[in-house]
Amino acid sequence: MPNPFEAFTVNAPSFDVPAAARDFAEKGIAQARDAYAKMKSTAEETTDLVEDTYETAREGAFTLGTKALDLAKANSDATFAFAKDLFGAKTFAEVIELQTAFARQQFDATAAQFKDFQETAQKLFTDTTKPVTEHVEKTFKELKVA
Repeated sequence: MPNPFEAFTVNAPSFDVPAAARDFAEKGIAQARDAYAKMKSTAEETTDLVEDTYETAREGAFTLGTKALDLAKANSDATFAFAKDLFGAKTFAEVIELQTAFARQQFDATAAQFKDFQETAQKLFTDTTKPVTEHVEKTFKELKVA
């Protein structure tokens, strides 16, 4: 009995790929591998950068929050101390003197606290954005070279 699948057998002619076409294909594959390796490396660097940036921002936000709580505690402690002194005052002139001293002290303290808080926030901003800026500048320099 003849082979029933013989009708579906196709004898494809064999042919040789020209050397120039083979070299072209090999170069294309090599370039694709290089491009993939560069893209993978860049993606890994960017992922590390994003993780580091988020960690820096998280730490900075925690520092600012802690600083704000410390400032609030210092101000409330000063207010309670003022109230204690105020209740111990014996004359109206002493009340006015305590009030004036407290107002001056709180104004100076608030100015110093604001300056400190502003410096901390500026440092946080700089620490968070500096790596991103450097990475972007590095990437653009690499693009110009390529």
